[in-house]
Amino acid sequence: MTVKKITTPFYEKLSLVLVGLIALGYLVIQAKDVLDPMMFGFLFAILLLPIANFFERKCRMPRSISSFLSILLLVGFIGGIVYLVSSQISGLASDWPQLKTQVMQSVNDLSGWISTAFHINTDKQMVYVHNTTNKILAAGTDVLGTTFGAISSLMLFYAFILIFTFFILFYRKLLLKFIIWVFNEENSATVFDIVENVQTILRQYIIGLLLEMAIVATIACTLFWMIGVKYAVLLGLFVGLFNIIPYIGIFSALLLSSIITFATGTIKQAIEVAVGVIAIHAVDSNLLLPTIVGSKVRLNALITFLGIVFGEMIWGLSGMFLSIPTIAILKIIFDRIESLKPWGFLLGSGDHESKKTAQKKMKTE
Repeated sequence: MTVKKITTPFYEKLSLVLVGLIALGYLVIQAKDVLDPMMFGFLFAILLLPIANFFERKCRMPRSISSFLSILLLVGFIGGIVYLVSSQISGLASDWPQLKTQVMQSVNDLSGWISTAFHINTDKQMVYVHNTTNKILAAGTDVLGTTFGAISSLMLFYAFILIFTFFILFYRKLLLKFIIWVFNEENSATVFDIVENVQTILRQYIIGLLLEMAIVATIACTLFWMIGVKYAVLLGLFVGLFNIIPYIGIFSALLLSSIITFATGTIKQAIEVAVGVIAIHAVDSNLLLPTIVGSKVRLNALITFLGIVFGEMIWGLSGMFLSIPTIAILKIIFDRIESLKPWGFLLGSGDHESKKTAQKKMKTE
């Protein structure tokens, strides 16, 4: 008696996959307050793991102390960047009267040009400006309360990130044993290989991203100093920091640096700064990013862009940061599971896979 093998239709499989993805997306959105800082804590824990291992093995420190010191070094590094930026901003704030005068002069010049070009009375323009200003001031109390609420939520978010980082570093061996133990014994080698590659690639990606940020900030500071911008260091730091945000960050840096340069300098300098930011972005996209960061995470541009868009839709700005590391983790998993290798190929750039195929053909010949 022969038993017929029942094959599931493709549309049934597709329906189950879509339902599963919708359910997973809903759970991810609902659990944002927990998963968001935990993902950042996971990335920081991977970055700090060599430092924690050094304190634990070379300095003979307990795991709790080594994890705590590693987090203190991270906080000190971030605090140094924040202090550098805030010191530059304080200098900008001291020149506020000059900035206000420059902006008012620019507004008057713009009003005169609109009156001449479009024949709109200056009084009507000022009435519109005053009405808009009164509406903004009327809503100022609500905006102020929302701002304080956002700042308190942001500080709590950072605190949760540090707590998750500490616990992941402290219980890293327990978590690794759990992940390996969950799967069958015959899959332990594959699971261990996935864990090792996730740690290596994400650590290289984060370090490469920080190196790229430092190089871009240095180039921007030098270029702005050569142009003669008053706050060259501050604007260069802004360009380097905003450069971390894929695709959107460069436009934010362009707008902010051009406005500040226009308010503190001349129109010519503002145009030169805008052209300089675009040139820096071109060099970064075509040279620095593929060399420093792109070699660590082999993802094609289409998947990267889609990941950033969906990340922003799900988790906002933090989702944009976490989209690329998350897709990189998925690619590592897909590449090591036979039934999921086509999806890993879809996420990749195709160059690495084509090289492997060419090498196999040369061996067979």
